[in-house]
Amino acid sequence: MSDLQIGLIALGVLLILLVLGFNWWQDRRVRRKMQSHFPTSEQDPLLGGAAAASATATASGATSRREPGMGGDAPRAQGQPAPVDPGSDADDAEEPDPACEVVIEINFAEPVRGADLLPYMQSLRHVGRKPMRVFAETDQRRHRARVHAGETYASMQLAVLLANRSGPLTAIEWSQAWARAQDMAERFDATIEGPDQQAVLEQGARLDDTCAALDTQVGLTLMLGAAQPAAEVLSVARDTGFVADGNRLAWPAENGVTRFTLSRADGAAFDAGMGGVERLYLLLDVPCAPADSRAFGRMVDVGRDLAARLRAELVDDQGKPLADGSETVIDERLQVLFEQLEQAGLPAGSERAQRVFA
Repeated sequence: MSDLQIGLIALGVLLILLVLGFNWWQDRRVRRKMQSHFPTSEQDPLLGGAAAASATATASGATSRREPGMGGDAPRAQGQPAPVDPGSDADDAEEPDPACEVVIEINFAEPVRGADLLPYMQSLRHVGRKPMRVFAETDQRRHRARVHAGETYASMQLAVLLANRSGPLTAIEWSQAWARAQDMAERFDATIEGPDQQAVLEQGARLDDTCAALDTQVGLTLMLGAAQPAAEVLSVARDTGFVADGNRLAWPAENGVTRFTLSRADGAAFDAGMGGVERLYLLLDVPCAPADSRAFGRMVDVGRDLAARLRAELVDDQGKPLADGSETVIDERLQVLFEQLEQAGLPAGSERAQRVFA
C-alpha cells in the first residue's frame, strides 16, 4: 500500500470523526435549549400532587369532589363546560393533563388562520397506538381545546399520551410525534419546543408500571344453550336497560359513564348478519367504571335478570355457577382497588383513567 493510499485513508477517518463530533455537539446544544424551557420537577405529577390535592380536600371537609390534576380531567357529567364557541372571550376548560400526557409546543412566527390548520388535524390524532390531543392559543391569548376555522392562532400544543393498555410511549411513537410537530413548523414558519426524549420515556414507563398494578377486569358469561337470533337477544338487552356502544352494549351510570358492558362471544355487533348467539360476556372494567360499593353485585343482578329472560345460565369466568355471597366478597375487594386508584391520581371512571386504561 502506497503512502498516498495510507494518507487518503487517514484523511477519510479524520473527516468521519469530525462529522460525528459536530453532530454530537449540535445534539447536546439542542437538548440543553429544550430543557431550559421545561425545568424538571422533584414531584411526580401522578403520584405526588394528585394524591396531595385529594388528601387536602378530604381533610378540609369539602362537600364537592374535585378530580386531582388540571381542569381537563374532570368528567363533563360532573359540571365541566364544553369548549366555548369560536370568538368567545372565555377560555376552554379542557387542558393537557401533565399526569398522563407530554406536550410539544409549536409557536408560530406570525398568527395562522384556523382554516389553514384544519386540513392537518387528522394527522395529529394518533402516533402508533397513542392518541394525541391538539390545543391552541389564539392571537388574543385565548385557550382552545380544538382549532376553529374562524379564529387565528399564535401557537399550538400537541399533547401525547404517555401510556395506555398498549404499553408506555415508545421512542418510535415519540419520534413520530416530534416529526409531525416539525412538519407543522416547516409548513407554517414556527419553532417547536419539547422535553428531552429520555425523560419522556422514563415518565411513560413509570405511569405504565402504576397502571399495570391497578388494571383489573371482572367478567361473567351467559350460556344461552341453543343459538338464539341476535335480533331477539338485542331486543331483550335493550329492554333490560343496555344502550348501544359500538359493537357492544353498555350499562350506563347516572352520569353517563359505562358501569359494565355486554358483548357477543364472537366479537360481532349485535345487528351484524343473521347468525344466532350462543354465548354473551358481561365485563366490568374496574378502572374505567365509576366507583360503586356494589360494582360487581350490580352486574350480577343484571346478569341474572338477562339469564331469566333469555333462558340462559350465568357462570363465572371459570365456567362455574356463581356461589352464594360471592358478589359481596368481590365487591369488598374492589373497594380496595377503587381506593388505590384514587390514591394514584387515577379515580375510577374519570377521564384520566379512561384515557390511560384504553
